[in-house]
Amino acid sequence: MFSENKKNRGVSSDAVKEQNKIAQGTTITGNIEGKGSFRIEGKVEGTLRTAGKIVVGKTGYIDGEIECENADFEGKFTGKIVVKDTLTLKSSAHIEGEVITGKLDVDPGATFNATCSMKGAVKNLSDDRKQGKGKGEKTA
Repeated sequence: MFSENKKNRGVSSDAVKEQNKIAQGTTITGNIEGKGSFRIEGKVEGTLRTAGKIVVGKTGYIDGEIECENADFEGKFTGKIVVKDTLTLKSSAHIEGEVITGKLDVDPGATFNATCSMKGAVKNLSDDRKQGKGKGEKTA
């Protein structure tokens, strides 16, 4: 049980694939850091950071800060969200606070009361003009 074997002390690639679950009826207060994905059906008050994906189910609620690669929301969130890639809000999602994301996907019916900054690849409008949509051409 408490062996001295230390050969697998590093984080394996399997750890990133594992999913952590916070079940309905569970409340966690504090900071959570992980490498794998999280599924939240309960309540988290604090900071949640992961290199993986965060999924907040319909009964899930987070009050605090999130930093992750991707996030899917069906539940509620209040605070600051930083998503490196895609933030997806399902129709039952309720988001309030500050959002920084690369891409935003909002289903009809979702509540989104937040300031939002898109930090993905910014398209340069002058590039369109150089490719034939500049002077002398008419567009509809």
